[in-house]
Amino acid sequence: MQDEYRTVARAGVHETEVNRSRFLCALAPAATEREAQDFLASVRKEHADATHNCWAYVIGADAAVQKASDDGEPGGTAGVPMLQMLLRRDMRYVVAVVTRYYGGVKLGAGGLIRAYGGAVGEAIDSLGVLTRRRFRLATVTVDHQRAGKVHNDLLATGRQVRDVRYGEGVAIEIGLPDAEVDAFRAWLADATAGTAGFALGDEAYGDV
Repeated sequence: MQDEYRTVARAGVHETEVNRSRFLCALAPAATEREAQDFLASVRKEHADATHNCWAYVIGADAAVQKASDDGEPGGTAGVPMLQMLLRRDMRYVVAVVTRYYGGVKLGAGGLIRAYGGAVGEAIDSLGVLTRRRFRLATVTVDHQRAGKVHNDLLATGRQVRDVRYGEGVAIEIGLPDAEVDAFRAWLADATAGTAGFALGDEAYGDV
């Protein structure tokens, strides 16, 4: 697994104009290929009267899924430059749709490549980027008497508390970088006089 990846901070639209053609780049996070396709469908529906709705998306922290479409523009002048911009910016789990309203001036192949790639780059700059880092899920189990203090200590030391479940004991789910697991285990034993349980779970990604 990749140690970290970047994705767009939020969904949004950024508009540019090139030689009287309007280029609206809609960007959104997409956890799956289906989410990317659903977003594309919604943009196409909203801009059904546009000259083109070109698109590209990258799914997977390792960019395992990469797809793009020129949607009627000359081959290689729209979808590919959009995809290349996403990859150049190390963007993952993201979908970009550039809607073009033709303004009457032909841009030529080079102009189109710059316009579509540039629209994506400007949209990324406008909407911002999140870095998500790989971590290991872990569950700390303590008795009810110690739970409040342990929970507060976790928050005070900047730990990411993801869930708290109450039963016979209290199970607190946290995220830990792999490199910190041993040190955390030692801290927990010291903080609870060896009474806390500790179990490692699956790997996941979270915001840095």
